[in-house]
Amino acid sequence: MAYLFLVLAIVSEVLGTLALGAAATGHRAFYIGVAVGYVVSFLGLVWTLRAGLALGVAYGIWAAAGVALTAVASRFLFSEPLTRRMIAGIVLIVVGVLAIELGAPRFVQSP
Repeated sequence: MAYLFLVLAIVSEVLGTLALGAAATGHRAFYIGVAVGYVVSFLGLVWTLRAGLALGVAYGIWAAAGVALTAVASRFLFSEPLTRRMIAGIVLIVVGVLAIELGAPRFVQSP
């Protein structure tokens, strides 16, 4: 269940960030999406931690996935550059987070 909450946190954070990009171009109504996206994202992260995923692992996955997905989505939605060097950086981020995830001990927090 922790990973389901983490996916919710990631998706809502990316949507909130993309809404921020749209709002910055003059579409002020998107600020509502920014606020909702970020609130839902942090709630998802809290629920992830309560479900027992370690903070370092959860935050690493959340941040890395957010960076990668936002960079790729921004390429298509806002015509921002996505160079080979940027893609290599995303791959390095993913590898680093996987190393943290695979190296983390498994435990469940007591309520």
